[in-house]
Amino acid sequence: MAGKGTPATALLVKKGVAHRVHSYTHGDGQAYGPEAAERLGLDPERVFKTLVADVDGALTVGVVPVAATLDLKALAAAVGGKRAKMADVTAAERATGYVAGGISPLGQRKHLPTVVDASAERFETVFCSGGRRGLEIELAPADLVLLAGARVAPIAG
Repeated sequence: MAGKGTPATALLVKKGVAHRVHSYTHGDGQAYGPEAAERLGLDPERVFKTLVADVDGALTVGVVPVAATLDLKALAAAVGGKRAKMADVTAAERATGYVAGGISPLGQRKHLPTVVDASAERFETVFCSGGRRGLEIELAPADLVLLAGARVAPIAG
């Protein structure tokens, strides 16, 4: 892999998980997920964004297609919570060790409860952030779920 690795890519290498790294030049103004899909020529339903929410006071990660929104009520239910709201960006960056727009569900500084949208299971491989803006990782959905310690539930709106 050319360039500096990230905790996410290091985890994949350490665990011997089959994956491919894709990079693109991040521009200004466009939302990160749709930009990744467009620049890499991918179906937006296969590119997943990592969002951090606050569920009953606990930071929780939702991984949903970039073409969808995170259903906060469904995320809360998936982790046995009652209420969810989007987390403060600073809190999300501090807990994950990544910057907004480059938060990966893998290799986070602190393990957070994680839920991957069930639509991921429809694909042989999916894409998620590699841990910095302009870096995507392609891997099997089952590997994403396993390495993120995630559960699978319908959380996309």
